[in-house]
Amino acid sequence: MNKRIFDITAYGAVGDGRTDCTAAIQAALDAAAETGRSQVLVPPGIYATGGLRMHGECVALEGCSAWSFGLDGASVLALNDPAADCLLDITGAFGCTVRGVCMRGNHLGKNVHGIYLHWPEYNGGGKEDTPCIDDCRIGGFTGDGLHLSHIWCYSVRHSMLHGNDGAGLYMDGWDAFLIDNWFTGNKNGGLLGGPVVASITCTGNRVEWNHRGGFVLPNGDSFNITGNFFDRSFGPALELGTPEGGVDLVTVTGNIFRRSGAYPPEQPFDDPQLGCHLRMTHAKNTVVTGNSMRIGRNDGNTGVLSPDYSFVITDCTDCIIRDNTMAGGALKQNLVLQGDNSSCVITENIGGIAH
Repeated sequence: MNKRIFDITAYGAVGDGRTDCTAAIQAALDAAAETGRSQVLVPPGIYATGGLRMHGECVALEGCSAWSFGLDGASVLALNDPAADCLLDITGAFGCTVRGVCMRGNHLGKNVHGIYLHWPEYNGGGKEDTPCIDDCRIGGFTGDGLHLSHIWCYSVRHSMLHGNDGAGLYMDGWDAFLIDNWFTGNKNGGLLGGPVVASITCTGNRVEWNHRGGFVLPNGDSFNITGNFFDRSFGPALELGTPEGGVDLVTVTGNIFRRSGAYPPEQPFDDPQLGCHLRMTHAKNTVVTGNSMRIGRNDGNTGVLSPDYSFVITDCTDCIIRDNTMAGGALKQNLVLQGDNSSCVITENIGGIAH
């Protein structure tokens, strides 16, 4: 028997969806943390659990994924405690991996997160956190799917963050790799940035049907946003900066923006300019090039036709916005320029408004 592999069923967990497995799963996590460089196995089944804590160094929590768009996969952790702060707290689990595990929040409690990391200050752990979330399906939480506060270095890959009442992913920190993920149907944005967001690579993600917006990054610097598919955002597909904050050193390249800037007919925006594909405010040293966009409605040709605008650019400095295709990309105006953008190059963006 491998003394570094800990099967939760050996500690009494039962995957029948009813038996409370909190103590059993926590015992397996504790044993792995004590050993270090270990694996905690979640065999196929639905395991009802309250809040769990992952700790120690180089521990992997691994199941059998096999999830689909509408269904959880083979290995499922299902929240059963509305009083929990989260399903899995990874604060202090340095170098951990969560792979192939589906986490179901069951819409229990208030502001309950799926996976949670929080330090009281930046670099609170004194070294890189470096968790890896890989091939997981995380949804149905009343808070954020992933809530990472004061995080330092992490990756989220080939995962689905869906149907959360908060954001799919809330990030306050730096050094992120967000690759080949599905952000869908979250009420507070697919990706929502906190006070500090720095050094993030966002590549090949599908970002759709999120309220507030697709990626909402009010502050920060050093973003690569490349080759993503933004579809049917309720708000801007991509919002960079705010009147109170700003972004610096950003590339937005080779993305598709489709059916952005939507709103429910009974709830029009207080600010009509949220009805756009891309909104940039107080951005500097930013390049937006080689993107394509189109208007549209909901599936089945229902819902509001949107957006009214392609890009809304306000008080930006030393930016390049060129070579984007906007044919039929907006209903009213493709480029809205406000404030002082005099140091920016804005040219060769082609295509007329939709008719």
